[in-house]
Amino acid sequence: MTARKAIDAWCQMAVPDFLRKIPEVKRLLIQSKTPMAAMEKGLTAEQTISLMDKAGVDRLCLSAWYRPGHHTVISNEMIYEWTKKYPERFIGIGGVDLLRPRSACTELERAVKDYGFKGLRVIPWLWNLPPNDKHYYPLFVKCIELDIPFFTQVGHTGPLMPSETGRPIPYLDEVALTFPELRIVGGHIGYPWTNEMISMCWKHENVYLDTSAYLPAYYPSELIHYMKTYGQDKVCYGTNFPQLQWKQTMEQVVALKLSPEIEDKFLYKNICKILKL
Repeated sequence: MTARKAIDAWCQMAVPDFLRKIPEVKRLLIQSKTPMAAMEKGLTAEQTISLMDKAGVDRLCLSAWYRPGHHTVISNEMIYEWTKKYPERFIGIGGVDLLRPRSACTELERAVKDYGFKGLRVIPWLWNLPPNDKHYYPLFVKCIELDIPFFTQVGHTGPLMPSETGRPIPYLDEVALTFPELRIVGGHIGYPWTNEMISMCWKHENVYLDTSAYLPAYYPSELIHYMKTYGQDKVCYGTNFPQLQWKQTMEQVVALKLSPEIEDKFLYKNICKILKL
């Protein structure tokens, strides 16, 4: 494979008790033929880097996971252990307890200022609250103050949860209108509302999407057209690792036959711009 530079915009640690804490995702992993051994045994930072190196992936945006009931799945502190040890390979994306807005803002500020994290991620289906819900708004203000992007899931839910919260229109559209300064990254391409997500990226200067959770071989044709033309500055590479593997996705990126300039934007330049790396 030709040497390429790549930053994965959306992934998480493979930790042993992830499926126990987020059982909703098991069906998604089965459907995706995800190697379950990594999920069951977990991967160390060093093992993860080895997989990255074999695929030609330079850095990961590693996200914390919190869910309702004050349950921690992957804590900010766990992410920080990896980013502190390998700052050139891992980028911290914080998580918070959405239902406690005041303490969530305090936690986010600590993650950014003390841990060096570069963004916030909230997954709407996990909370059964779309991103225009009032619980998010203090966090949006804090993201703007801290000059970091907000990552969120768009599209139907692969996990066995309701999909309504993932609709780009009207929910994400309302957020972008209310907070035009907020940099927003919609993960998982928005399928089956991909055209809605593309329209959001076209309409709003600070709205972007990433391709996590979908193999490049299955990107919708309208998304590939968008990447190759007027959306070349708006789409970021992502895997949702460990659901999808870096080696397979990177090999399939080659098959998209993007121009070198557009491929560079897709694989790393766009996410660098969003994160202000």
